[in-house]
Amino acid sequence: MLQLLVDNPLLLLFTVAAIGYPLGQIKVGGTSLGVAAVLFVGLAIGALDPNLKLPEIIYTLGLVLFVYTIGLSSGPGFFSSFRRKGLRDNLLVMVILILAAVMVVVAYNLLKLKPAMSVGLFTGSVTNTAALASVLEVIKGLPNQPNLNQLLTEPVVGYSIAYPMGVVGMIITIYFFQRFWKIDYAAEAQKAEEPGATSRKITNRTIEVTKESGTRQSVHNMVHENKWEVVFGRILRNGQFSLVENNSRLALGDLVTVVGPEEEIERVTAYLGEPSEAHLELDRTQLDFRRMFISNPKIAGFRLRDLNLPQQYGAIITRVRRGDIEFVPNGDTVLELGDRVRVLTYPDNMEALGRFLGDSYRALSEINILSFSLGLAAGLLIGVVPLPLPGGITIKLGLAGGPLIVALILGTLERTGPIVWNLPYSANLTLRQFGLILFLAGVGTRAGYPFVTTFTQGGGILIFLAGAVITFVVSFIMIFIGYRVLKIPMGKLIGMMAGMQTQPAVLGFALEQTKNELPNIGYATVYPIATISKIVLAQLLISLLL
Repeated sequence: MLQLLVDNPLLLLFTVAAIGYPLGQIKVGGTSLGVAAVLFVGLAIGALDPNLKLPEIIYTLGLVLFVYTIGLSSGPGFFSSFRRKGLRDNLLVMVILILAAVMVVVAYNLLKLKPAMSVGLFTGSVTNTAALASVLEVIKGLPNQPNLNQLLTEPVVGYSIAYPMGVVGMIITIYFFQRFWKIDYAAEAQKAEEPGATSRKITNRTIEVTKESGTRQSVHNMVHENKWEVVFGRILRNGQFSLVENNSRLALGDLVTVVGPEEEIERVTAYLGEPSEAHLELDRTQLDFRRMFISNPKIAGFRLRDLNLPQQYGAIITRVRRGDIEFVPNGDTVLELGDRVRVLTYPDNMEALGRFLGDSYRALSEINILSFSLGLAAGLLIGVVPLPLPGGITIKLGLAGGPLIVALILGTLERTGPIVWNLPYSANLTLRQFGLILFLAGVGTRAGYPFVTTFTQGGGILIFLAGAVITFVVSFIMIFIGYRVLKIPMGKLIGMMAGMQTQPAVLGFALEQTKNELPNIGYATVYPIATISKIVLAQLLISLLL
């Protein structure tokens, strides 16, 4: 059976996935590993035989797919975070990583470890393959090294011993603190400031205008002045319905529909008048409504105000559903492929409006291979470009850093001329999940046997314990300072911890716990800086210790 798996890498891949994925759904104490269980199954199977490992291309492809799709979906949130608290979050991660490097130097001196193995210990404790690769490049460039091959194996040994606990330690820390502090991730996400973290329940109300304050200025000015997060739908005046446009003015006795979160609608009601028992939103005699998909690439990436829907089609969009999140749009809302919108228009305009928006579910399952390939190619090219630093050090962002940074930029741009960079939500999620499984299965099978064999060699247990101490210390300090001192929401913080580790397995576990997008926001916020910091620190360590 083992030889069959060795001879058939694809069979090995899907065997690991088929065992790991259902195991990840089993809940123990109300918590499950989720897709991260694929990693542990890979480790267990890989430990059975030195040849029982997946080709490197599978691990690489999974990593690239995962970070690129994460970057596309997280780009706008990443750059906007620096207008809020992103600088603070990245400084925290950099300080924690410097602490990890200092602890490695201490372990090197106390345990009398080999220099190259100590640097491997650092890269394994913070689970960063790009940092390990950069160390190997530095060693290859060293002059007059008679035992170069032996020297090149030492960082890999240290990395393989420390790596599994670098993943498991983070997961254990997250599990411990979320249970100890009794974290309510759903309630936390509702209070989070990060846009797109979760959705508030959207409702519809008919309001009767009985106050003069609601008649003194246009609807647009009232919304802007009061900072309401609502959309006005239709007006009933003298038995006739009309759409509410920016320049519309209300009159006493009007009935008007308002869509938005409950608390926002209460504010609007208090300003305009009082709730009405009528339900105009259900009347489809003069105005009709329908859910439609945004599948036309010609309008994806444009702001809602630029589409001129009221002028062109006598229509307004009252709600947008993106994935599992529903929100009310405004003029600056950028429509994305895969959005499901609720439109309000005259019945005669409905067919033309559907053609304009696309409204094709089939089109949303298709990927624009041109834009997807161009973006990935650009990311891979950026990853191999040498970046000079002071002191004569040169770094590369690698297979993870390059595609992620390019994806963050392209995801924020949305489109360049006719090219739409973002993927439909469902397609992005599918590729992301598939990439993560490839990555976890590849890393697990490739690290399983080296972990077991090197663990039994001289110094293996000491390296393992040192790596475990480093991982637990930095994770405990980060989670305590982040949550208790800096008051970072736990959902976002555990995403930041996954980003600090540049570890998709930890992110998968975090997402399984929170059931919302906060971990993705935290992950994308710190991942680029964490990747660059670890590459620089690893190269500084090897230069210092050698």
